[in-house]
Amino acid sequence: MHTGSGVLCAILAAVLISAGCLSAIFPYPAVPSPTRTPAPTAVPTTESPVATVPVSQMALQLSDMPSDYILKDRSDLTYLEMDQMSHDLGWRAGYMVTYYRMNQEKYDLTELSQVIDLFPLANMNKVFDIKEEDITSQENGTTQIYELPCPNMGEQTFAYRKAGTQNPLSVTTYSIIFTKKDVYEELTMSGTTTDFETLKELARAAADKIQ
Repeated sequence: MHTGSGVLCAILAAVLISAGCLSAIFPYPAVPSPTRTPAPTAVPTTESPVATVPVSQMALQLSDMPSDYILKDRSDLTYLEMDQMSHDLGWRAGYMVTYYRMNQEKYDLTELSQVIDLFPLANMNKVFDIKEEDITSQENGTTQIYELPCPNMGEQTFAYRKAGTQNPLSVTTYSIIFTKKDVYEELTMSGTTTDFETLKELARAAADKIQ
């Protein structure tokens, strides 16, 4: 019995030694560690607080207008033609453009104008407040100002309808004023056939041009 046990132990030892040798000769392949893809580095984007395009490029183009409008006038504005209030608020540059639609058979004459002014960014709230106050002060016994709901075009927006209270045939005027960055804009539609919805679409197009 002792001899058999000794032989069995010798065989087991030989097997273990053999397994160790084989492991040394043929090592198990290493399991590769998973490769980690580095997260992309976010590139910070900063939007300029002031307009970066020339003032003339902010003006509505003929392609922005309804097909039945034609160009009447467009030009830069000059310092000398601005009022004292604009000078005091630091007016820097401006542009204006006017389009109109005319149908003699229907006695229709409608005009749309856009005025663009650049002021120092720090004065924009004051500019808007003064402009809005000037509009509402036009209300009197013969003229009524009706404020209209309008989506924000920028930082501040005010829309209104101006109508005569005594003459039922008086021309109706719609206007939208707004500020965006360092830009003040005023769009006005007046004539025998007016459309506030069209004016809002054009104001949005004008606001989108401020980059």
